Amino acid sequence: MIPRYTPAAFSALWSPERRFQTWLDVELAACASMEVEGLVPAGTAQRIRALPLALDPARIDEIERTTRHDVIAFLTHVEELAGEPARWLHRGMTSSDVLDTSFAMLLRDAATMCLDRLEPLLAALRDQVEAHRRTPMIGRSHGIHAEPITFGLALAGHLAELTRARARLRAARDEVAVGSLSGAVGTYAHLSPAFEQRALAALGLGVETVATQVIPRDRHAAYFSAFAVVAGAIERFAVQVRHWQRSELMEAEEAFAVGQKGSSAMPHKRNPILSENLCGLARMMRAYAGAALENTALWHERDISHSSAERMLAPDATTTLGFMLERATTLVKGLVVYPANLQENLDLARGLWASEAVLLALVAAGTGRQEGYVMVQRNAMRAWKGDGDFRALLGEDADVSARLPAATLDACFDLAHALRHVDAVISRAVEASR
Repeated sequence: MIPRYTPAAFSALWSPERRFQTWLDVELAACASMEVEGLVPAGTAQRIRALPLALDPARIDEIERTTRHDVIAFLTHVEELAGEPARWLHRGMTSSDVLDTSFAMLLRDAATMCLDRLEPLLAALRDQVEAHRRTPMIGRSHGIHAEPITFGLALAGHLAELTRARARLRAARDEVAVGSLSGAVGTYAHLSPAFEQRALAALGLGVETVATQVIPRDRHAAYFSAFAVVAGAIERFAVQVRHWQRSELMEAEEAFAVGQKGSSAMPHKRNPILSENLCGLARMMRAYAGAALENTALWHERDISHSSAERMLAPDATTTLGFMLERATTLVKGLVVYPANLQENLDLARGLWASEAVLLALVAAGTGRQEGYVMVQRNAMRAWKGDGDFRALLGEDADVSARLPAATLDACFDLAHALRHVDAVISRAVEASR
């Protein structure tokens, strides 16, 4: 049974209730910092915090229908609830100080939630890597048989990619976690950098270097691009599963539960639906990143062309990646691997995978590389056409046998020798992922 994803945590993160509470957190942190400089009466922030404030998104929306300004509507509602002390809120600040700083807090938390969901995916991949560390399979280049690898090594490549994706996501979280409380055009005309640093530190944020009126959107472009790269890493694995599950290969497949149906018309079908779903969602993640990149070019000190896009892309992108990470974990944990089919497909090559080893042996025996290439290729092409086994054909070739004794040729077809460094590569990926 495919687990049903419940995006409750992300829905709560991007809910009106959470958004307005975060705005209030920003305002109160700013107020408390202003008290240090004597800009507002001492104890104002604490007086407001002590009140049983119950922010009502519906009431804020009602006020906004008149004001046509969300932050003013919010502040009006806070004054309704808190009374006289609320008049000191927002002193010297502009709307973007509240919006961008609170947005940074939400994006930081969304990234943390995704990172939390990435760890089980890495753990599931590590388990599969270890289970198939020495399960041989044919490697493919351009979709064509190349040289042997192991299924564990194939998975280790995805493990390493997602490990890098984790680092990028962490870096993006750190980069976007900056706020600004610098006023209408970022000059602190009625505030001070020291006030800003205190307030933002209380919120767990860094300080934007130069904020103009908004936090520059290159940070957000990098953030959503990092999300898209994580999604792309998941997609690459999903594409592999789709290939492995092809009827002609059947090297591995998605778990298929009792009672699950693959087709309304064909009862025999077992389709890679999880993988296909993940590939489609990765396309959406790239679209979100594209919108974030478009948001970087704003007019002068600010405009709000980015705002409408971010109201859609931020909840959608973060929630979608959270879903993808959970679904990918389900996919990896349930992956069914068929070692016998992997071996059978490896054997289909009729030993052709050893062509490079034979070429290198000829070179080592004193044959020119291009001359040796011709010798190996002519036998490989015969084996490719089904005229015989590659090793046998090489032994029958007078030019090859004159240069390479049978024992040397046999050594070229030693699978253990071909895979002798795989363990070290896998261990490198596993250790880096922890």
